[in-house]
Parts: sequence; C-alpha cells; structure tokens
Amino acid sequence: MPGRANATSTHFVETRASASARRRIVLSSAVILVGAWLAMPIVAHAADKHAIARGKYLVTVSSCTDCHTPGHFFGNEDKSKYLGGSDVGFAIPGLGVFVAPNLTPDKATGLGNWTPAQIVTALTTGVTPQGRKLAPIMPYEAYVKLTKSDALAIVAYLKSLPPIANQVPGPFGPKETPTTFVMAVIPGAVYARIANPPPPPPAPPPPSAPMQMTPPPAPVPMQMPPPAAPAPSPAAPEQQSK
Repeated sequence: MPGRANATSTHFVETRASASARRRIVLSSAVILVGAWLAMPIVAHAADKHAIARGKYLVTVSSCTDCHTPGHFFGNEDKSKYLGGSDVGFAIPGLGVFVAPNLTPDKATGLGNWTPAQIVTALTTGVTPQGRKLAPIMPYEAYVKLTKSDALAIVAYLKSLPPIANQVPGPFGPKETPTTFVMAVIPGAVYARIANPPPPPPAPPPPSAPMQMTPPPAPVPMQMPPPAAPAPSPAAPEQQSK
C-alpha cells in the first residue's frame, strides 16, 4: 500500500520535526531561565547598592550622627565608632536621662538582631521590639512621613555598616544618677549659677593654738636685814681721886 506508506513516512517526518522544534523551545527556555537566574544577583546587588546609597544620603541629611556618634557634642567625633552610640545623655524633666543607642548591626549592643520591619517601626513610630516607647528626643513623629522605600533604604544602609560593640548606659530614671555627661534644658537662673558660680565662702580661720599657762615667777628669796650694830656701852663714870 504505497499511499499508506507515504502517509506514514510523512507523519514520521513531521513528528520528528515537531519534536526537534519542541526541544529547541525547551532549550531556549532553559537558557533564558538560567540567564535570568544568573542575572538576578546582579540586579539585586544593583538594587541594594542604590538603596544603601539612598539610605546613606538620608542618614547624612538627617544628622543622625549628631546624637548617635560619640564625641560629637564635644566637637571631636570618634569616626571609628560612627553611629555606635553617644556618650552624652539627654535629660527630659520628669522622665530621666536617655543616651542615643548604637545603630550598627552588632548583635549584642546594636541593631543586629532587629528585623528590617522592626527598625522601620521604631524609626517611624518610636516603639522598640520590646514594646518600649522611645524618648521624645527621637524625632519619630517627623520620620513617620518617610516613604516606605526611604525607610527601607535607611535600614539597608544601617545594616551595611560594620558592627561596633558599644553598649551605651541607661536609660536613667528621674531619681537616678547618670553615669554620662548630660545635656539638659534648665532655667536661666540655674544656668547663670553654673556659668558664673558665686565665689566660694572664705575659708574658716585656722584653729587657735591652745592657750599655754605662763609659769609663775620664781619666788624671790626673802633677805633678812643685817643685824643692827650694837649700841655703845655707856662710859664708866670717872672715879674721884682721893
């Protein structure tokens, strides 16, 4: 049956052609997927670099280093501890003294164990993962206006910093004595006494030496008056001559 044989041959040729085309499609798709998979880290790295650069810009213009880098308030920032926590506390009447914490990704003393979402929450609402409300000196009420991408960019930059082990002291309650320098808002009269303290009171006179008794004068030996010369005896009367 020549006709049937030709049909079978034609079908076989078409089947082989279809299979070859499918293999080419599958191979092409695999190449595309592999290429996309290989390109993903490059794209992600580029996105990370952009986010980090954006975060660095935002941290810089927000002057985060003022409060979070030691030495800033003394006019000599310690660049080796950039954003590693302050050495000056802020006194807030009725609340206490608060020292700006370590923002580097150190796990023990910084933000190393905080998730990006937790950092964004603290940044924009002032609430820590432990549920503590940050002191009002932290301007979270301004940062709440950050876009989500900008907030995450700040997180990306903070996470890119080298971790610095530096545990800041505090917070200190209103009746506790801070162990750091303190920046405070005080009445003018109090400041005047600090800036121009009154002279110290005069020193008390030295204690006087105990009074010494003057020894009594030596007794003067009593001198006896010399004995009186004996009175001359009366002359014997002359005897009359006989």
